[in-house]
This record gives sequence, structure tokens and C-alpha cells, in this order.
Amino acid sequence: MLKAARALSWWALIPPLCVIVLVAAWGHKVGGVGLVVVGIALVAAVVVAVHHAEIVAHHVGEPFGALILAVAVTAIEVGLIIMLMTSGPEGPSTLARDTVFAAFMIVCNGVVGLCLLVGGLRHREVEFHVEGVTATLATLSTVAALALVLPSFTTSSPGPTYSGPQLAFAGIASLVLYAAFVFVQTIRHRHYFLPLETGDDDQGHEPGRKAAAVSLIMLLLCLVAVVGLAKVESPAIEHVVAVAGAPRAVVGVVIALLVLLPETAAAVRAASRNQIQTSFNLALGSAVASIGLTIPAIAIASIWLQNTLVLGLDPKDIVLLVITVVVTTLTVAPGRATLMQGMVHLTIFGVFLFLSFVP
Repeated sequence: MLKAARALSWWALIPPLCVIVLVAAWGHKVGGVGLVVVGIALVAAVVVAVHHAEIVAHHVGEPFGALILAVAVTAIEVGLIIMLMTSGPEGPSTLARDTVFAAFMIVCNGVVGLCLLVGGLRHREVEFHVEGVTATLATLSTVAALALVLPSFTTSSPGPTYSGPQLAFAGIASLVLYAAFVFVQTIRHRHYFLPLETGDDDQGHEPGRKAAAVSLIMLLLCLVAVVGLAKVESPAIEHVVAVAGAPRAVVGVVIALLVLLPETAAAVRAASRNQIQTSFNLALGSAVASIGLTIPAIAIASIWLQNTLVLGLDPKDIVLLVITVVVTTLTVAPGRATLMQGMVHLTIFGVFLFLSFVP
């Protein structure tokens, strides 16, 4: 008991320390040793976020645990995008589009592929509920097309943008779809999203209500620290991208990678335990939340800031999005997968990263 209390105290001590590092670095030009300290704090916040997310998830049960982490990360991602939009140059903004598309590709190919690879290597074949995963994929495909593809083909406003009424409609439609998805996931057909009985579900003793409440607070602190520290690191990232001569969209990719680290680590750990349904809840569910909640929020922000919001993807990225949806559909249709599907998704993710640097 004393050993467990000491472990809890150490896990609870790290998030406030990361927030202290964030406060100390915020608003200052950090370089040299400071960047190293910020990097260490960022990694520590990610690791501890996964620990506390698992405690909360174990207490509330699936799929609520995955939903809490997805919504928390998405809410802070929205804050980061709006923060960068307000501090960036005036004029048409592509930051939201680049970040949302990067998050879509990271979770649907990078995270899903890594989970299938880890699960396939350790357990040969992994299984999941087809009904739950296909419902998530259908919702994700619709909101992605509505937010990232259709603006490239509308004619009411110039360029790959929505007019004011179109943007409002897209935001409302995304919210309605996400609300319906959450209702189905948590109430109407919750059993479609529960992990299959695999025999690898031993998580130790169930945490009490007090421990879960502490972990929820620590999780929120960690997520704030992850996004804030990523923001602190962003000038250095932008400098490196500029020196390398890479497109500015790479900044959105790097920031999305940093923000999604907690979900990625939690999903991979679940896959190693043969709980691939939980991995899909985290990965695909976070993609639905990322688009379904981010688009309405940044739509309101763009109207308030009077910025032109560029949402439509270019043809290259539309092709990658379509390939991702088709391949993911083929992956989840049988209700089981192996490392082969994981390698396919990771290859698509590799193509996305390569073409981000060499368009």
C-alpha cells in the first residue's frame, strides 16, 4: 500500500513540474539548454499522460476512457490552432487545414498501422467489432469529405474556401454527426465499441474514485503541458523547417505529431495487450473528434477574426485521403487483421510524410 502511494505521488508530481517548465518558458525565446529541458518535459508529459489516461479509462470503462482522451486532446488542439492563427500573419490561413489533415493521416495510417503491426507481431492476428469500427469510419469519412474535400469544388467563394453560409452549414453538420456518433458509441450501441474478451485484460486492481479523479486532473495538466510545450518548441521547429527549405505545411505536421503523442502511446500499449478495439476507439475516434469539433470551432474563430479560412485540400492530398479511406475500409471489413495491413497503413503514412517535405 505504501509502495503504491509513493508511485502515485511520483506520477502526480511530474505534471505540475511540466506546467512549471511551461510557465517559465512561455513568452521567452528558448534556445540551447532551454530547448533540451522543454523537450524532456514534453516527453515526460506524454508518458505520464498515458499513465493517467489508462487509470481514468479503467475506472470509467470503455469506450468512455477513449472518448475522454480524444475529446481532451481535441479541445486543446483547437486552442493551439486558434492561438497560432491569432499570432500568425494576416491573410488566408491554411494552418487549420494542414493540422487537421495531418491529424487525420497520423491517426488513420500512422497510429492504426503501428497498432496493427505491434498487435500482429505479438498476437499474430487481432480481432475487433466490425460494427463499431465501420460506424466510426463512416462518420470519419463523411466529416473529412465535408471539411477538407468539398471546399475545393464549391463555387460560391474563390479558391478552396467556403462562403459564410457554407462554413456555418459545414460546422453545424460536423457537430450533429459527432453528437450522433457519441450517442451511438456511449449509449445506444455501446457494446459495438467494447473490447473483445482476449484473455489479456488484466489491468490489476480497479482504481478508486479518488485516484481516478486525481488522474483526471493530472491528465488535463499533462495535455495542457504537451500542447503548450509544443507551442514553445514551434519557433525552433519553424526555423528548422525554413532552413531545410521544406514547405510551411510541415510545421502543422510536426505540431500534430507532438499533440497526438499521448493518444499514440496509449493506443500502441492497448494493441500490445491484444485490445485492438480500444486502439481503434482511440485512433479513429480521435480523428472523428479532431474534425467534428475542430471545424466548427475554427469556423467561429475565423468569422470573429475576419480571416479567410482555406479548408480545401490540393489534388495530391485528396488522393491520399481517398486512398486512406478505401484501405481502412478494406482493413476493418473482415473484423480481423494481421501485420500485413499494418505495413500497408504505415507505407501510406510514409508517403504522406515524404510528400509533405517533397511536394
